[in-house]
Amino acid sequence: ATKARQAQSRIKALERMEMISAAHVDSQFNFEFRAPIAAPDPLLVLDAVDAGYAIKTILQKVALTIRPGERIGLLGKNGAGKSTLIKLLASELKPINGKRIDGKDLNIGYFAQHQLEQLRPSESPLQHMMRLDPATREQEHLNYLGGFDFKGDMARAPCEHFSGGEKSRLALALLIWTRPNLLLLDEPTNHLDLEMRHALTLALQDYQGGVVLVSHDRALLRASCDRFVLVADGKAEVFDGDLEDYKAWLSAAKMQQNAPKIQENTVKRNDYAQNKADRQARILARRPVLKELEQVDKKLAMYQTEKQVLDTRATDQAIYEQQNKTELQSLLKRQAELSALIEALELRWLELHETLEALPEID
Repeated sequence: ATKARQAQSRIKALERMEMISAAHVDSQFNFEFRAPIAAPDPLLVLDAVDAGYAIKTILQKVALTIRPGERIGLLGKNGAGKSTLIKLLASELKPINGKRIDGKDLNIGYFAQHQLEQLRPSESPLQHMMRLDPATREQEHLNYLGGFDFKGDMARAPCEHFSGGEKSRLALALLIWTRPNLLLLDEPTNHLDLEMRHALTLALQDYQGGVVLVSHDRALLRASCDRFVLVADGKAEVFDGDLEDYKAWLSAAKMQQNAPKIQENTVKRNDYAQNKADRQARILARRPVLKELEQVDKKLAMYQTEKQVLDTRATDQAIYEQQNKTELQSLLKRQAELSALIEALELRWLELHETLEALPEID
């Protein structure tokens, strides 16, 4: 049942992407992944691999096989080891124990935020492309860079003054040009604007290689991943479910984690009488958290109501007619904005509740 839900979730996400594509025909971004030169099967195998650093093993007995066309999303809390796993796949970390088997002609395209530092500040996007592939004509490189909105003077401008989003776009352009057969993407949309996120999500749909993705962008995960691997408690195991199941898993994990804390607080309340000053201090400590939580609840309700209205309007086939194109573009843009706002607020809601649970309770 969970596999069926996961498949259905991706189908719905792809249907949404088709609507978004229709509304973004005038986007300044126009690129696609070229077919990989080779497609070894499997691309990469990890067999009982331990991974980590000199002073600490982070992951143990990792068993993972990646094949062409597979799209794997890595799930897990911050610090659980998702980046460690993707660095292991990228060969930035070597196995401590176990075996890694690379397919013949494996060509990895690895994107992570720290790779933006590898861009040469004094060089332009065109110079980066010419250095990467000097055999290709300059005009062909310029045409390609135009698909990432590096046009005119910007294609020839030093990238030292580029924004984070512009540097991310350039790094992605360089990666895509190499025609990798295994894409490793660690938070690829962190600095990207809405239009570029849509363009990347659409481009991934036709990519023929394997994908391993780490992202807080749930829309990207839903639309791009066929299966998930959960990284938790030093393990990386197949997660049999979709993102809603993962949300439920997170809630259950938080409850289990907080159970000893609740018991400890109960013992403390029985053993120690709180004086008036101590109680007032506890109230004051909780007050700003409760106030922000109230504001988050109000905003969530407001945004969810607005999104529900837009979702209902999006089911009306008339809005997809040519004369309503402008309205559709505005609707889809606002839908995406609201989804991002709601997701950020939901994460903040969880953080605030964690903060409250960590504070001493009031008798």
